[in-house]
Amino acid sequence: MESVANDLHSAIQITDRLRQIRETEASLRPAPGKWSKKEILGHLIDSAANNHQRFVRLQLYPRIDLPGYAQDEWVRVQQYQSRPWAEIIDLWQIYNTQLTSLIRSVDPKTLKHVWHTPDGKDVDLEFLMRDYIVHLRHHLDQILSR
Repeated sequence: MESVANDLHSAIQITDRLRQIRETEASLRPAPGKWSKKEILGHLIDSAANNHQRFVRLQLYPRIDLPGYAQDEWVRVQQYQSRPWAEIIDLWQIYNTQLTSLIRSVDPKTLKHVWHTPDGKDVDLEFLMRDYIVHLRHHLDQILSR
């Protein structure tokens, strides 16, 4: 999983570009019901928190049953919109630095351990780690392309 860890490490390098975005721009919602840049990055923090649980627990147990998460509600409850942009960036960067280390040191014997999702699917740890990077890059592209 070294390549996945390297991909995540590479993605974190975008932090300097995120810091160039002004607070007012980061707070702007492009349309009603759409997330601001603050809320998108906050969503990525929530994704990191939820996946962190999966990444650790799947190395400890061959099968886990954890809930999914209601992403809109998580963003709303944590009020990323009213938080300072720099603070959101810092938390995102630190959390993903931790996940980079975790992914880099994953026990290869655990990569086929499965999360039994709330909708009844079995998803293995290797897929979750790879998909985490795809999801993260998708949302970073959203932030930087607006």
